[in-house]
Amino acid sequence: MRLALSPCLSHPSRTLLAAIGAPLLLLSSSLARADQAAPAPGISTGSMIQGFLGLLVILALLALAAYLMRRLNGGRPFGGGPLKLIGGIAVGSRERIIVVEVADTWVVVGIAPGQMRTLHTLPKGELPAGAGPGMTPPFSHWLQQMMTRKNERCS
Repeated sequence: MRLALSPCLSHPSRTLLAAIGAPLLLLSSSLARADQAAPAPGISTGSMIQGFLGLLVILALLALAAYLMRRLNGGRPFGGGPLKLIGGIAVGSRERIIVVEVADTWVVVGIAPGQMRTLHTLPKGELPAGAGPGMTPPFSHWLQQMMTRKNERCS
């Protein structure tokens, strides 16, 4: 706020008026600010409720999207297509050969880092007895055989 001084006041009286008026103006503005209640430090309850409700809305939207994706897919899990893994073997530290069934065809595929190649295609056949995805016997079976051999030698 600017204080208008009359031009008829002398220079020393203007200085005196300015010296007394400036602190009075500052005092009155600070008193006006003191009348207003200062907000409490921290987060208000309204802000916390608003944030919590926003989080609930986002979680509800995620659940709705998952439900709709399941309904649109017919309840089938993703990746339940016409492909079926018949078997495979590691031929190196990072290379594998697998057999994949596609409709009535078996495809032999070589897999290496960064590439896949069809090695051979053959008609769908039958697996020999004892062969399949777990072509090697499990470790427990091997351990049982070793324990039997050891017991036979000791007796």
